[in-house]
Amino acid sequence: MMKFFWLDMEMTGLDVDKEVVIEVAAIITDNKLETLDTYHSIVRQPQEYIDRMDDWNKKTHAASGLTALIPDGKDPADVENDLLALITKNFEPKDRIILAGNSIGQDRLFVNKYFKRFAERLHYRMVDVTSFKIIFNNMFQISYAKKTANHRAIEDVQESINELKRYLEFVK
Repeated sequence: MMKFFWLDMEMTGLDVDKEVVIEVAAIITDNKLETLDTYHSIVRQPQEYIDRMDDWNKKTHAASGLTALIPDGKDPADVENDLLALITKNFEPKDRIILAGNSIGQDRLFVNKYFKRFAERLHYRMVDVTSFKIIFNNMFQISYAKKTANHRAIEDVQESINELKRYLEFVK
């Protein structure tokens, strides 16, 4: 059975050379996009990264409550170990793990930089819901309900799965 490793991360910004991961959520699904397992963690980061966030990130992460949780989050190395344990629990050792999500390429940049051992287990192919959004919205005028825009990882990853399910309703 094919499985997908859905991922969403919140970061202090989008520049992988200057910013860091502050929240990680993952959902493992089967090929029918049914949930098999979930993971969520806040990632502890030095205060300097929080202080350097731009105004949008400061406002958004404060409003969602995420900023206040960062000092009590898990060490990034422990989060990576958790992600690897999630793989071990849900995939065979030789499985080529397909990463999935919305604009997943951006998250993959941060995975490659900050979670190298996790990145080694991932296939180069990814399922990006944003591609479906572009095609279905622009070519067929089919859209998905607006996201909640609270910018919390676990809700975002579940919305990505639901969005892909919506688009796949139109595929025969």
